[in-house]
Amino acid sequence: MIVLVSIFLLSACGKSNFKAESKETIKVVKEALNEKDKKTNKNSGDIDFYLPFGYEIEDESPNNILLKNGSKKYILFNNPQENKASDVVYKSTVAQNKDIEINEKFKENDQFGYLIINQLEEDMNEMTIGIGGTKITTLIKTSSLKNEAAAMTQIVKSVENGK
Repeated sequence: MIVLVSIFLLSACGKSNFKAESKETIKVVKEALNEKDKKTNKNSGDIDFYLPFGYEIEDESPNNILLKNGSKKYILFNNPQENKASDVVYKSTVAQNKDIEINEKFKENDQFGYLIINQLEEDMNEMTIGIGGTKITTLIKTSSLKNEAAAMTQIVKSVENGK
C-alpha cells in the first residue's frame, strides 16, 4: 500500500513539474520573440544565423543543420521559400506529431512563432520552437525546458536567408 501511494505521489509531482516548467517556457519564448534579433555569427549554405557561446555546427545539409552544445543536439531546419510570417512549417510539424502536450502560437512583430512540446517519458521531452519557415528541435529534460527555450528562440529568430 505504501509503495502504491509513493508511486502515485511521485507521478503526480512529475506532471505538475512539467506543467509549471512548460508555463515558464511559454513565457520565455514569448519574451524572446519580442527581443531584438541577435547579430548573425555563423553561415551555412545560403543562411546566416546566430549561435550562442558553446554551440557549434556538427553537420549540415541544404535544409538541416545539426547543432550541438556539449552533449545536447539540435536540428535547425530552414525552408527558404517561407518567410517569418508563414505557418506552413508549423502545420506540417503539427501534422507529424500525435501527442502534443504544448502547442502555443505567437504572432509578434510580423512573424508567426510557435512552441511545441511532446512529453516522451517522465522527464524527457521533444521541444520545437519555430518562426515562419525555420524551426529548431531538441530532446530535453523537463527541468531544462525554459533555459533551453531562450537560446533556441534566439537562434531561430536570427536566421536570415539568401545572403
